[in-house]
Amino acid sequence: MITKMKKLTFLVYHKEYEAFLNGVRDLGVVHVAEKQQGVADNTELQDSIRLSGRLQAAEKLLQALKPVKSAVAETPASAARGLEVLNEVDELQAEKNKLQQQLQAYQKEKVALEPWGNFEPASLSRLRDAGLTVGFYSCSEGNYDETWEDTYNAMVISRLSSRVYFVTVTKNAAEIDLDAEQAKLPPYSLERVQILCDETEQALADNEEKLKALAEKEIPSLRAALKEVNTDMEFSKVMLNTEATAGEKLMLLQGWAPASKTEDISAWLDAQHVYYEVTSPVPGDNVPIQLNNKGFFAWFEPICKLYMLPKYNELDLTPFFAPFFMLFFGLCLGDSGYGLFLFLGATLYRLLAKNISATMNPILSLIQVLAASTFFCGLLTGTFFGANIYDINLPFFQKMKETLFMDNNDMFQLSLILGAVQILFGMVLKAVNQSIQFGFKYAVATIGWIILLVSCGVGALLPEVMPLGGTVHLCILGVSAAMIFLYNSPGKNIFLNIGLGFWDSYNMATGLLGDVLSYVRLFALGLSGGILAGVFNSLAVGMSPDNIIAGPIVMVLIFVIGHAINIFMNVLGAMVHPMRLTFVEFFKNSGYEGGGKEYKPFKNWDLRIKN
Repeated sequence: MITKMKKLTFLVYHKEYEAFLNGVRDLGVVHVAEKQQGVADNTELQDSIRLSGRLQAAEKLLQALKPVKSAVAETPASAARGLEVLNEVDELQAEKNKLQQQLQAYQKEKVALEPWGNFEPASLSRLRDAGLTVGFYSCSEGNYDETWEDTYNAMVISRLSSRVYFVTVTKNAAEIDLDAEQAKLPPYSLERVQILCDETEQALADNEEKLKALAEKEIPSLRAALKEVNTDMEFSKVMLNTEATAGEKLMLLQGWAPASKTEDISAWLDAQHVYYEVTSPVPGDNVPIQLNNKGFFAWFEPICKLYMLPKYNELDLTPFFAPFFMLFFGLCLGDSGYGLFLFLGATLYRLLAKNISATMNPILSLIQVLAASTFFCGLLTGTFFGANIYDINLPFFQKMKETLFMDNNDMFQLSLILGAVQILFGMVLKAVNQSIQFGFKYAVATIGWIILLVSCGVGALLPEVMPLGGTVHLCILGVSAAMIFLYNSPGKNIFLNIGLGFWDSYNMATGLLGDVLSYVRLFALGLSGGILAGVFNSLAVGMSPDNIIAGPIVMVLIFVIGHAINIFMNVLGAMVHPMRLTFVEFFKNSGYEGGGKEYKPFKNWDLRIKN
């Protein structure tokens, strides 16, 4: 259900405008209408956006470093202190990056020096002063020539990874011609490089401790600064969407509010002595959308938002696809054990967790509903963690098998039947939507298709009631054909209507079969998940050693890890594929356009970050 909105127009004297906006922000229910061209490229606003991004990044960094239980008391929140903390965090991060680069350089130099051992480079300069040159070379074992020891006084220092590291000692003027790679070493010893590495690592550790100290005490101040910056940003955006009139003496602002809130808004505006108008939306208005479903249906609103919100004059399809989605998820996952596991996990989390956020609560409810659907859908095939409970020779399970069991052929047919039902239901909603938006005559062609398809289905499934090709069926086909070909585009030329009717018939004939067959994935995913679960069970039994201690341990490990992998993959598929069937097949056949913009009231910016 979409909340009814009212259009608000305000006209305020420019000297009173800032105080007026602060009052509107305190009300927290007015969605400010953006200008046609959108928010202007305001330098101050762009600076605030960048500052907000920096504050969020700093808060996220400190939150990750904050201990789970801290003995240090947090400082009182202060926006000014938050900006100081931001600068400290930036400086520490810059220092950290510099230290990391230095450490990488030192570690690289350490690796270069390790084959040569620890020596003082100063000793080389003394040899150079004495007229001798020391060269450092390396080559593969096969390229090393022992004659170099006589010619160039070569001495092998080490042999590592099939490479020979050696030095030569020659007079300064001597020329050296070796088939080897000359090494360029740092101007200090291996011991000195190790000291530099240790000092840099210690500096990094000190840097980390400083960040942790800020994380323990200063996160509230960062959040206070972030709240202040974002509140100012929202205020600036509203100012940019204000139109100055009457020589910039009057400020004109338009917005939207739920119809249920207009009385409170009007009472406040009357007290402010502000000129305003409250009107209903007209065609062409970009009305913000607030979904207002209750209970069970509200839990599925996030799924609808993943696609797009409906337009203001459209039907909200959330209540209509929610039962189908729940059923489709259960069929795709299709294992009673998995459903029971997910249900108990969500329930225990809800019972044991503290301070569950308002956004997390409906998600847990959705998980419980989908898990319950999985449990009962799993009873159709009898699978419980890959095992078939109907193979247990107990009266209770055998009675359930007689009542509920469906084999692969039955599940295949069930998937197709559910697809046909949802597609026809979508077409009914399309007819309702067309009647609401444009008038009943625009829905006549869609109604004709519904009558034609339903009559063909009844004739095929219940020939004794209405046989295909019978007089009644032919009369129904004639009426539906007239509706399809003569009211395809009301108000247009009859020949154009007939041509569009043929085109619509072609699209229906080619698309409808593919849409229905898409629902086979409900059967296929459930079947593949059950097979994979059975494979893990076989592996757990077959690969466990014949040992009274190790056997059960290995079996449990394989069982747990295998089913954990299977649950992860199947839950992912059980979410994605019902979404695909909903967004593509159902939304398409229901004529859903979407494209609505979410209702976001202008109010004091609130941090919704859980400690």
